[in-house]
Amino acid sequence: MPNKNLEITQKAMEDFKKIQEYMILAKEENSTKTYAKLKDEYIYLKSFLTIAGVNLTELDKIKE
Repeated sequence: MPNKNLEITQKAMEDFKKIQEYMILAKEENSTKTYAKLKDEYIYLKSFLTIAGVNLTELDKIKE
């Protein structure tokens, strides 16, 4: 039986990676509204992953 907690954490890590990529693009395009919305999601996912015990030192490209 698969570990549901591990699956949830894996999905959150994948989402975290995508959000960071979109944030980098939004910043390059100078899209402040889009960047701000993505940052909200970034903070949420970062908080979730931190609580789940994921070490974000190497994964966090944004560092905010």
